Amino acid sequence: MPSPPAGIDPCPLWTCPNCRLTVTSPFCPNCGERPIAAFDLSLRGIAAQLMKAVGGIDGRLVRSLRALLGHPGSLTLAYAEGRRKPLIGPFQLFLLANVAFFAVQSLTHLRVFSSSLDSHLYQQDWSSLAQELVADRLAATRSTLESYAPLFDRAVVLNAKSLVVLMVAPFAVVLPALFSRSRRPFSVHVVFALHFYAFLLLLFCLCLVAAAVVVLLGGGGLESPLVDDLLTAFVLGASALYLYAASATVYGARGFARGVKAIVLAVWVGVIVVGYRFAMLLATLYTT
Repeated sequence: MPSPPAGIDPCPLWTCPNCRLTVTSPFCPNCGERPIAAFDLSLRGIAAQLMKAVGGIDGRLVRSLRALLGHPGSLTLAYAEGRRKPLIGPFQLFLLANVAFFAVQSLTHLRVFSSSLDSHLYQQDWSSLAQELVADRLAATRSTLESYAPLFDRAVVLNAKSLVVLMVAPFAVVLPALFSRSRRPFSVHVVFALHFYAFLLLLFCLCLVAAAVVVLLGGGGLESPLVDDLLTAFVLGASALYLYAASATVYGARGFARGVKAIVLAVWVGVIVVGYRFAMLLATLYTT
């Protein structure tokens, strides 16, 4: 083994806990492990590792959120061009937005995707069908509506949290058809969909807070048709504007067609949300 440069003390002999190799270098040449020190096992050492990890995540998170909200499409473009190290990955960012959304939903006690059984039975466009399906399910399980409703309402919240990523797929599959001239690989379309839905979940957070404020002021919140219609219009309008800007950055969309495609995608988002609510009814009904 070559001697260390002058003025630099050689690393004492240590055994890698992974490879069981005896080495004198600061890191194991086989797996990259380093010798453990007393500081690593101290509370200060653990706190230092935590601050280092959180600091790295926070820096990437701030940059990613700034790009997501302030420069639509720039995150997807960075991913497509290979500039990924300074930013949070698309799926990780989507999951963080999902956590934030359901945290706000829990705090406000309002629901967007996880409609209660009562809402499915009496307030949705498919209520007649829901009544038939629920009646058949109750007969098959020999249960009553009074005992089954609380079980359904708890389960649908869990299903909506764990399955929300399913909304990304129907959005992603229409992108190659709308932006065929861009010749982007399908993976870029999936990343674009993940980034857009991260934005959409954060947008829903804002709407839930607005609805909660209405409730505090004595209004009906999302139960009010006027509030629900206004917030729906806001979400669709904001989605169309976001997609209008993002499509130029990622796909090079231009002109009148760019606006039409943004509107088509925003309407498709509304359809997907409604379809997801109905899918949660079926998924929860036949798994509880």
